[in-house]
Amino acid sequence: MPTMTAAERRAESKAQYNAFLAVCPSQKLLDRISDKWVTLILTALGSGPECVGDPAPMRYSELARTLAGVSPKMLTQTLRSLENDGLLTRTAEPTVPVTVTYELTHLGLSLQDTIRGLKRWAEEHMDEVISNREAHTATEHVER
Repeated sequence: MPTMTAAERRAESKAQYNAFLAVCPSQKLLDRISDKWVTLILTALGSGPECVGDPAPMRYSELARTLAGVSPKMLTQTLRSLENDGLLTRTAEPTVPVTVTYELTHLGLSLQDTIRGLKRWAEEHMDEVISNREAHTATEHVER
């Protein structure tokens, strides 16, 4: 058996990823990036608070204000996990108090269009989904 370089081993491993298999590590990544707070954080960092324009670094407090309903604990945990995955960077500047900003990495930016599209789809189709839910609930009550 010939010796493979690290790059060749990664390429072979990548070719074998199949998210439909329970043992595939891409399932964990899909679980991570499909989380509500991950989606909203990546969208906010990718576009700034108004979700338009170029990617903009944001401070923790800006993110907390933008993401209505996120607890400080959940925001901190999610930011740490995104940093661990290499989707964003955390930069601490030695000011008093310390200024910390978060910014998407190249990898995070590569996910930006998909995440923005998912958020946009949810916003555009929410009325239709609500209508379908109400119709389904009404049908269930009639059948019972």
